[in-house]
Amino acid sequence: MMETQEILSILQQRIGYSFHDSSLLLCAITHPSYMNERKINKWQHYQRLEYLGDAVLELVMSEYLYFENPEMPEGELSKMRASMVCEPALAYCAAKLSLGELILLGKGEDATGGRKRDSILSDVFEAIIGAVYLDGGFEAAKNHIYRFVMEGIGERRLFVDSKSILQEEIQKTPGQSIRYELIGEDGPEHDKTFTVALYINDECKVQASGHSKKNAEQKAAYELLLQMRGNS
Repeated sequence: MMETQEILSILQQRIGYSFHDSSLLLCAITHPSYMNERKINKWQHYQRLEYLGDAVLELVMSEYLYFENPEMPEGELSKMRASMVCEPALAYCAAKLSLGELILLGKGEDATGGRKRDSILSDVFEAIIGAVYLDGGFEAAKNHIYRFVMEGIGERRLFVDSKSILQEEIQKTPGQSIRYELIGEDGPEHDKTFTVALYINDECKVQASGHSKKNAEQKAAYELLLQMRGNS
């Protein structure tokens, strides 16, 4: 197991930002279960920073969408922002940084798959935004968001909305239908891996695995979309 200082050093390298106050980053990656097990100050975990990071992220995304879409009405802007900062989208960003391996978790939370849970990954990702904001100010946080949220936004939206996008693509051809079939479950009850097959009519197109049936279906749809677009 890595020492705390090693974890902080690795994470700062990955995000390309050196903290003046590294305790902020430590707080951002600390889960409440870790604090509870060690009976440490209950506020030294990521939840308050996540609250702050969420607000900073929403402001930056709102500003970006406002100027990028001058003709778009408020309702559509809100929908677009929501899709860009939803839990699966931020968990996707966190996974790109391999944040899961660096989070400080209690033993119970770790044993039950916490490092792979979208809710935890997205919260830690937002907490890091909050930590960067407190340490370096708004511009530093904005640069961080542009680098790790804006870049690859098309690919991320394709992944997050893969099932609905695939459904729309298939419906363009009359008589075609999509079916997802669960074909396997592996692992202990608290950390199962589900495998699904995606069928177009009666032909199996792809198989994919995930830590929930929904996640496996999402990955299967994404893989098929990439194939259909010639990116595989």
